[in-house]
Amino acid sequence: MNKSSESISYSTIHTSPDHEDDKFHEECGVVGVWTTQDAASLTALGLHALQHRGQEATGIVTYDGNFHIHRGLGLVGEVFADPQVIAKLPGGIAIGHNRYATTGATQLRNVQPLYGDFEFGGFAVAHNGNLTNAQLLRQSLVRRGCLFQSSTDSEVFIHLIAISLYSNVIDRFIDALKQVQGAYSLVALSKDMLIAARDPLGVRPLILGKLNQNKEKECWVVASETCALSSMGAEFVRDIEPGEVIIINDEGIRSIKPFHNISHRFCIFEYVYFARPDSIIENKSVYIARQKIGAELALENPVEADIVVPVPDSGVPAALGYAKASNIPFELGIIRSHYIGRTFIEPTDQIRNLGVKLKHSTNGSILKDKRVILIDDSIVRGTTSKKIVEMVRAAGAAEVHLRIASPPTRFSCYYGIDTPSKEKLLAHTHDIDEMCKLIGADSLGFISCNGLYKALEEKERNNEKPQYCDACFTGDYPIQLTDHDMNLTQNK
Repeated sequence: MNKSSESISYSTIHTSPDHEDDKFHEECGVVGVWTTQDAASLTALGLHALQHRGQEATGIVTYDGNFHIHRGLGLVGEVFADPQVIAKLPGGIAIGHNRYATTGATQLRNVQPLYGDFEFGGFAVAHNGNLTNAQLLRQSLVRRGCLFQSSTDSEVFIHLIAISLYSNVIDRFIDALKQVQGAYSLVALSKDMLIAARDPLGVRPLILGKLNQNKEKECWVVASETCALSSMGAEFVRDIEPGEVIIINDEGIRSIKPFHNISHRFCIFEYVYFARPDSIIENKSVYIARQKIGAELALENPVEADIVVPVPDSGVPAALGYAKASNIPFELGIIRSHYIGRTFIEPTDQIRNLGVKLKHSTNGSILKDKRVILIDDSIVRGTTSKKIVEMVRAAGAAEVHLRIASPPTRFSCYYGIDTPSKEKLLAHTHDIDEMCKLIGADSLGFISCNGLYKALEEKERNNEKPQYCDACFTGDYPIQLTDHDMNLTQNK
């Protein structure tokens, strides 16, 4: 059967106040479940664990002979709060998606998973990443008569599969993959298979897990991070490899590797900030990696001080590593409120100016008269760093030394991380001394690129063949920026 039913919901749209624009925003999170009871419930649990990867919208597609779809704007706990919503998503197989917009506006038509009816039946796809030739492909597809329903780059996959001349689903899917450029981790669902795929450089993460609920059938899980497996009661099997396509159906699981000359370039910023600390990515504990980054930061940027204070929550593991390596006490001198939603009260100018104080408050008894080392994961525009330094000084700190657990971010990301244009990145337009003066710290230090590689158990960055994608620090883009270059040429 090839019928589908769709329900939609309009939960609170979480608008980002100005102060939140000074952080790199989430990417997206994907989950897939093959043949188990309550597939929708398990998928929702996995998406909840991946909420940090996307907080604008979420959706689930299931199949039980018919396709069932529910998508909504808002958090997982809002969109799927009503048990009746899950009840309307029957079936033993499912895929789900959390979205943060890297391309396309925050509108319901852009919420994933995307679904289409093909000659071979229904097909749904969810995408984490960003395509660097989507605009060019879209123009070509529109000229061929394709009618796009969204403004997201992910819809390109649907149309490429639709027009493919290959006869079966897998060959059409691989045909589409070979035409796109960029970063992608995909989960897709047809009436008789679950598909997972990772781009040839493995920029975005994707892992395979297994459920032990059914002794008669193997129950498989695909997810962006291992933290989702714990919530779903699944065990980790392995990372899906760069350029690998996994097909799961009633016959079992098989792997196809349609790409040649694979060169791993996993996103190094996953270790710095994006991944949840309890995840294991590429055989590395994110939490331990961040502690090692902090320790290396202390070796490269020592300073005499009384306490090490993280900017919560993302600065905590690095601050622990810095404190241990420098033998300076770790203290929670800044407390983060976990109960301030992105939509709190009417965002007047006064409230926007108080934005950082709504999210963070200082622990004056700890900070007063102390020489403080502040640890944060990155600096984007610098506005939040400036306000936090001001807060710490106002709490009575004698000195404030800012240390950053990543190199200066001088370039934009085009592979699935929502970043400002490079002209709005503080490190692109200012040197470190200028940044320090603007932020108002007594000193400012970043971990070096080689230091970051060393913390991740590499001797140093191999400039001829880098081990990670670090384009946001180096400007070394491993995947061609077709749309960007085309727009630059057109605007000349």
